[in-house]
Amino acid sequence: MKNFLFFVVFIFNLGFSQEDAWVYFNDKPDATNYLSNPLTMLTQRALDRRTAQGIALNNTDVPIAQTYIDQVNLATGISVLAKSKWLNALHVRGTQTDIQALTSLPFVNSIEFANQTLNNRSIATNNSQVNKQMNVEITYNYGTSANQIQMLNGHLLHEQNYTGAGKIIAVLDSGFLNVNTVQPFQRLFTNNLILGGYNYVSQSSDVYTLHNHGTMVLSCMGGYVDGQLIGTAPDAQYYLFVTEDVAGENPVEESYWVEAAEEADRLGVDVITSSLGYFGYDNPNYSHTYSQMTGNQAFASRGANIAFSKGIVVIASAGNSGASANPYVGVPAEATNVLAVGAVKADETYATFSSIGPSFDGRVKPDLMAQGQASVVSNTSGTIVTANGTSFAGPIMAGMITSFWSAVPNLTAAEVVQFVKESSDRFTIPTNQFGYGIPDFQLALKNALSTVLFDNETILIYPNPVQNELTIQLPKSESIGKLTLYNNLGQQVSEFTISEANKTIYLSNLASGLYFYQFNTTNKSTTGKLLKL
Repeated sequence: MKNFLFFVVFIFNLGFSQEDAWVYFNDKPDATNYLSNPLTMLTQRALDRRTAQGIALNNTDVPIAQTYIDQVNLATGISVLAKSKWLNALHVRGTQTDIQALTSLPFVNSIEFANQTLNNRSIATNNSQVNKQMNVEITYNYGTSANQIQMLNGHLLHEQNYTGAGKIIAVLDSGFLNVNTVQPFQRLFTNNLILGGYNYVSQSSDVYTLHNHGTMVLSCMGGYVDGQLIGTAPDAQYYLFVTEDVAGENPVEESYWVEAAEEADRLGVDVITSSLGYFGYDNPNYSHTYSQMTGNQAFASRGANIAFSKGIVVIASAGNSGASANPYVGVPAEATNVLAVGAVKADETYATFSSIGPSFDGRVKPDLMAQGQASVVSNTSGTIVTANGTSFAGPIMAGMITSFWSAVPNLTAAEVVQFVKESSDRFTIPTNQFGYGIPDFQLALKNALSTVLFDNETILIYPNPVQNELTIQLPKSESIGKLTLYNNLGQQVSEFTISEANKTIYLSNLASGLYFYQFNTTNKSTTGKLLKL
């Protein structure tokens, strides 16, 4: 989000004749053929990631029926701007009348207007200032970049040669001006670490001739200037996707975001990072409200959650609204399964611009914190400078998560997220400003390696802290287990039988507080702490 912190105020023109909307379809008539031939819709690397994490293919992986797209394209006055196979929807633009006429097509399930006053539901008024949320305010020899890595104990992973090799990051941003020419990124090209990209705004392969924001973001992870700047994942591979239209703020950008995430999934990406966020739009009727920040309501948030369900770790900058009248984490960082990253100063104190939680439904947001004030980045001329914004805290964190995952590559996305959260300095006492706090990646690695139990099979109890639903992942060699919870006096308070068919338990009747657990299977036992929110 921008100092580019882009608090750009627009003069609203309430006479919009064209409307934006999502058209949702009933089905995917070609699903059987695609699911029988998965390489027609996903790369081998994407299929391998699913297999490694035990994730089955389903209808969300199947492309939208081309016949449906063609018929919508032929409709009077309709322009198709973006599509999402995960949500089986097209983003269209046209008059209200022309869009509503699409309901006559037999395969159209429903239409949702971005202008919320046109939908059949009551939406609270959003009086927030429109801001272009791009989360920005303007042994390696790290130079001045040392602090932002050492704060996370990331240098200790680098010293062990865990630098992101073997993992792929997709960067969703506004443009990567001069990345292909300036010196801080040449190591990426020399080592063939830039795998490609696409500009969804202009529908072209041009990602290097527009806008500086993605350039600075990428430098936090992949930049390399000895003695000045070393990124947090210098040996990861990258795809660069443009989804942000800097000319204005319109919900089609959420649709571009989901399109790029779907392509990242298809290509087998491991991590998505995005320093973009959405709350207010040029047309105030399109704007989100705090009451909608419930984790799976906004289009981009829904797409981000699906990305996680495909085995991808999704990181998003929390936003730069902390000092505003509407200080909360926005879309897609507010999504249930997205790691929202807020900003701290070099001394690990809160950066006052960083957006805060909780989400409207009471979830901990932001999730994690990294240095976002006086972050060391490269500008478009290749000069190493400092800049402010959660835009930089996000990719600094994304790179470290990728380097951590490269050290323990067999972990699932859910396991990666849990180990990182549990290593954070406020894990048991999360706050609205810091969330779970600043992770310690050396501690996360130690915990991950020591938790590989049952002859290299992992057991995972998540989320922790938990609000209501707790999931227990059994090791592959075990079919049943028992979870026992104790209070701080050592008294047993609950006991649950766990099986593969019944691995989610509900703790709504359990009082908030810290509990101790013991989990037993036929042959093994493990213990730990569980925080009930």
